[in-house]
Amino acid sequence: MNPQLAAPCHRTAPTVLALGAWLKNRACLVQGGRVQWSAAHGDLSDPAACSALRQSALELIERARLAGAPVAALAHDLHPDFYSTQLALELANELGLPAVAVQHHRAHIAAVLAAQALDEPVLGLALDGFGLGDDASAWGGELLWLHGPHWQRLGHLFPLALPGGDRAARQPWRMAASALHACGLGEQIGPRWGAAVGAPQAALLQQMLARQFNCPPSSSTGRWFDAAAAALGLCLQQDDEAQAAMALEQAAQRALDRATELPELPTPLSDAQGRLDLRPLWLALHQSAPAPAAATDARTDALAAAFHLSLADGLADWVLQARRQRPVRGVALAGGCFYNAILRQRLSARLQQAGLPVWLQTEHGCGDAGLALGQAWVVAQELTAASAALATTKENEPCV
Repeated sequence: MNPQLAAPCHRTAPTVLALGAWLKNRACLVQGGRVQWSAAHGDLSDPAACSALRQSALELIERARLAGAPVAALAHDLHPDFYSTQLALELANELGLPAVAVQHHRAHIAAVLAAQALDEPVLGLALDGFGLGDDASAWGGELLWLHGPHWQRLGHLFPLALPGGDRAARQPWRMAASALHACGLGEQIGPRWGAAVGAPQAALLQQMLARQFNCPPSSSTGRWFDAAAAALGLCLQQDDEAQAAMALEQAAQRALDRATELPELPTPLSDAQGRLDLRPLWLALHQSAPAPAAATDARTDALAAAFHLSLADGLADWVLQARRQRPVRGVALAGGCFYNAILRQRLSARLQQAGLPVWLQTEHGCGDAGLALGQAWVVAQELTAASAALATTKENEPCV
């Protein structure tokens, strides 16, 4: 499928090759307003996937040259350690072309705009596990505004510390401990998690959080899902990506399928800094959770469902509040968290009831597999705007 892109990324736009991110990698060539995708390469932790990405990039570059519109720039993720970033810089150096970094969540929302052929200001909600922010911190729960080459981060989820860095993403109990600390209850980490993970490990984590040692902050929605899943005893350690979040969604779906009466949990509210604070919601979930031995009972399922619905309502209120300050016609939703059908459907229904169209990317899903399209769209927009500005400057130069 080669969809038409939104103007001004049209037939006169420069050709851009985007190399995607780290997970579910796929490259994308935007040429003459048309989109050409590489095959799916998978995660770039696999050397075979890296080799396949390089071969795809070379083939797309040659395809663009033969079509008479050679690549004018390469687009890549902001993270310097991704192989896709390193390959973009290497190829750009070889070809004498610019390599342009695009912030991860901006690219997510831009992918929706490109796929839906939208050329208007939008609000975008990008929810996922990780993307490097332009402040060098870990992002993943972002409320953005985009219009053409312009964008702004309007707000984000209240950040949680990642005790142990990347290790926290593999051990959801660490995120639950982090949430306890964020709620001012760090002294409860040992009693709550000592039996499950070992008293020495729980005590060490409590000290790390208290001292903020190796505890970088993250606004990631995925990590809040991890903290909720661990609080309910559904997943303390995950071997696969999004295992904890999927366990939480499955529990919620069981309760909704049974039409179980759900407990009331607080709806998250945003603060003066534009942060959506999930701490009261998570704390109520934690305090209502059954004992670990009963973690699979109907009460757990009902709490998981209530967490989903309260979170979706808080996100909807957050977007609608932002719309009062930034009038737009609709909202773009992107990021891997929107594979969660309960969250996606509840949030979409709330926004549509308020009169806001909701747009999602569809061809390669809402996650990183379609991210390269957004990268290419952003760079094409920026190059087009820069070219127009240069032309205007030359027109206004005095004749001598």
